[in-house]
Amino acid sequence: MKVIPVGIWGGYPKANGATSSFLIEHDRFHCLVDCGSGVLASLQNYVPLEKLNAVVISHYHADHIADIGSLQYSRLINYYLGKPSTVLPIYAHDRDEEHFAQLSHKEQTIGVAIQETDIVHIGPFEVSFCETIHPVYCLAMKFKVDGRSVTLTADTEWSDKLVKFASGTDLLISEANLYEEHLGKAPGHMAGSEAGRLAKMTGAKRLVLTHLPLHGNPEDILDAAKGVYEGHAELAVVGKEYEV
Repeated sequence: MKVIPVGIWGGYPKANGATSSFLIEHDRFHCLVDCGSGVLASLQNYVPLEKLNAVVISHYHADHIADIGSLQYSRLINYYLGKPSTVLPIYAHDRDEEHFAQLSHKEQTIGVAIQETDIVHIGPFEVSFCETIHPVYCLAMKFKVDGRSVTLTADTEWSDKLVKFASGTDLLISEANLYEEHLGKAPGHMAGSEAGRLAKMTGAKRLVLTHLPLHGNPEDILDAAKGVYEGHAELAVVGKEYEV
């Protein structure tokens, strides 16, 4: 399994960047996790849009869905050009009926409802979910294949549920949107020390930090994580290939 960060920012992207999103690949199957602002432009550096096989959305905040419409148009334009693609499934929860309905567009994309209790087979992956603590309903997710696993926390405050959910994961991709001085002052997000604590308590083999703030120096967030977690930790790097 190969994981490629497509974007790393929270809220909105820096110039020429993209919000937090990851491309997960195995056996030529390409699955995109979240599709926020700037993601579609960045994604094309790693896979042609028509080769994308599935999308999984953690929640419906704009920095995770802003480019869904553009993705749908890309497939519609190819259809008009005589190059139709198979219907692209977009997996997401249906607790927000209006947003869920927008995931289906003509014969190009179709929304597929997921629940926290589901174990879904998406291409070669077995994918499970865990509700996070965020202002809107949001799902963390774990991808498994060939005895290996990648867990993505999505957007969340500290959650004891995530410790059990991510236990033993090979690669933990954790949000880390807060500096230590903001810990407990911004709902729905974690600081670097909490991401490090989660990696330590789950026994994760590696930790990658994402959903980074646009202000300050994110290296300070990494230092806070390393102060708790003794394994390998780094800030997500767009385009870097993480083999699991």
